[in-house]
Amino acid sequence: MFTTGQLVFAIIFIVAFVTVMIVSYRRDKPTHKKHFKGSVWILAGFIVFVLLLLAVKLYLKD
Repeated sequence: MFTTGQLVFAIIFIVAFVTVMIVSYRRDKPTHKKHFKGSVWILAGFIVFVLLLLAVKLYLKD
């Protein structure tokens, strides 16, 4: 399906990408804490909303 070179490139790319993302997140962590207070509640509300939609869908399916 994939050649050996493509697999090696994909593995190296994934490792490099994840490494850069981790380093970037750690650098920006103080800024995130300062500017994005309360964003956990937005995420929780979104998850609850999706779960409610799923519950309504399953309820109306019967």
